Amino acid sequence: MKKLLIAGIALFMCYSCKTSSSENRPIGMFDLKYTLDYDLKDSLQTLAVWDDIHAVSSLQGVVNREAPNLFINYIVTGNDEIDTYWWNKYRSEGQWLNGKDTVVYDDIVALFEAYKNDINGVVLYDPNVASTSNVASAIAGIENLVALRYDPRPESLYSRLVKSGPKLEVKVKLVGDNGEPMFTGTGMIPGTNRQSTGSIKNDPYIWFIENYMKKGLCTGEFGAYYIDQKWRENPTAAPKNHHTLTNHDFFISKKAFFFDLSPWGDEPATDDTTQTVGTDLATLKEFLLEAYKLNKGEKMLYIGGFPAWAYKYTKHAGGIHDDVPTEWEFSRIISAYNAFKDADAIGFGALANASFWQHFPLQDKYPQKWITEQELKDRGYLTEDGKVDFKNREFLIFYVGDYDASSWITQRTPTIWDDPNRGKLPLMWCISPVLAERVPMVMHNFRTTATPNDYFAAADNGAGYLMPGMLQEPRDISGLPSGLDTWAKHCKKYYDKWGLTITGFVIDGMAPGLNEKGLDCYASFSPNGIVPQRIPLTLLHGNMPVLRFDADVVQADPKEAAKQVIERIELRPIKFHWFRNILKTPTWYVEMMDEIHRLNPNVELLDAPTFFELYRIWLKQNPDAAAGKIEFKHIWD
Repeated sequence: MKKLLIAGIALFMCYSCKTSSSENRPIGMFDLKYTLDYDLKDSLQTLAVWDDIHAVSSLQGVVNREAPNLFINYIVTGNDEIDTYWWNKYRSEGQWLNGKDTVVYDDIVALFEAYKNDINGVVLYDPNVASTSNVASAIAGIENLVALRYDPRPESLYSRLVKSGPKLEVKVKLVGDNGEPMFTGTGMIPGTNRQSTGSIKNDPYIWFIENYMKKGLCTGEFGAYYIDQKWRENPTAAPKNHHTLTNHDFFISKKAFFFDLSPWGDEPATDDTTQTVGTDLATLKEFLLEAYKLNKGEKMLYIGGFPAWAYKYTKHAGGIHDDVPTEWEFSRIISAYNAFKDADAIGFGALANASFWQHFPLQDKYPQKWITEQELKDRGYLTEDGKVDFKNREFLIFYVGDYDASSWITQRTPTIWDDPNRGKLPLMWCISPVLAERVPMVMHNFRTTATPNDYFAAADNGAGYLMPGMLQEPRDISGLPSGLDTWAKHCKKYYDKWGLTITGFVIDGMAPGLNEKGLDCYASFSPNGIVPQRIPLTLLHGNMPVLRFDADVVQADPKEAAKQVIERIELRPIKFHWFRNILKTPTWYVEMMDEIHRLNPNVELLDAPTFFELYRIWLKQNPDAAAGKIEFKHIWD
């Protein structure tokens, strides 16, 4: 982005705006893409990447809490500059940002000079105790501070912002004087009456729980699960931006707690191998229980992030567990405490500016129309007496995913949603409605640019990714009472706003499947259908059609994918078929369906209302199917 103003003018304009309302304040803009050119094999350049992005993201979280005051450019996916893409979309004529004054800063010290009066100072953390970086992000949000790593070198960001430049005041220290450790993993944890966990990694988290969570200074509604400073030891294990520091800003603005802990209780955490087995898990459970108490069990805990499997807690890092089991185990545990995740998973896990976009003005509602029985008759799917008219047809629907992560949907919009072939086929876009918290502009864009062939259902597992079986009693991990009513209330709010009546996929993982009460819960907000894993092949629960998950289509080649779909259809004993696809373009679907029709012209891809309404009618007409009595081997058996 072109640098329009020199630092001096920028500082003057920003100073002037402090006397005006937030509405009239110019939007500050800062380009962090220079850090993408740094050599991550150079330890000093890696430190600079970490320090600059952590400090700017924490500043963003504080100054964007009440209004969209600071925007950064950072995320690049392929040839797409993602932040610029979204800025330009809503900067255009008639859009939210059109006509807003902006001030461009091209120097990080000048940026902090400009916002000096909007923050209270600095929280300083220990470069030698990795977890203190996450604790610093949490404190930054609670006390309106900027997170800085202690580094006495003259060229460090700490020296340029604290020792010189704006001379920000250090208000909280997570490191001793002159850099000696505050946390040692022995004795009593400083500032508490608790004995050390024996883990230098876990003690700072316990300190935070005692001094902030238990004192009600931290929210119980938001948590952030992002990698700590250990990233600096292996920064090339995933894409350059997977320090995920730019993801912090939103959660800082919400006064969330931050953590990076292993979900496994059968091995020491791979980043802290001398700890007693299960220490990380115990601290994770303590965080979750304290959040539950803060919410009084009446609200869900929204966790941003995902196990950093390329760096920690899996076989990639010397552990004993694979990636997906680690994902599922984390989900299983958090679900037992009424928590879900917005799954910023590795690959497209980086997100910037969520604290800015959270202020985007959404419509009150985004309704969608359901189909009527008469329309089904008019289209030839029902006979005049209301029977499903198959005419040798096989009915097909795709779960178009995975959109259970704010980061994934934001990064992939230019290459997937903007595909010129979108609209040529009926597609069921499965998007978690809770993404509207961090990326409302993406959700709005999808709805306002959708074609008649684009229909929306909820992604796994509703308004957030959890394992609903762990909401059901008995809850052996937490011992807490049922969370089903809390989940239903949470989901209903989002489903009503976004016109959702279908949950396109329910991941049960290694948790129990839905029981009667669990199915009742989903029927209360997803009345037109759900697709769980641990369920009979077919089921009608009250009036809610339930179809068991079948297969993931993993082939990149649409012709190979078509072959898999046809082979599976030929095995299934019913005429309704569901397949899940991840990050495939509309062009890919068009090419796959062309091949499917070549292989079997009787396969018909349906829109979601038609598919699920026909399925419901068929279930009502077939009592054995409605009662779950059709036997068919699950694909993973």
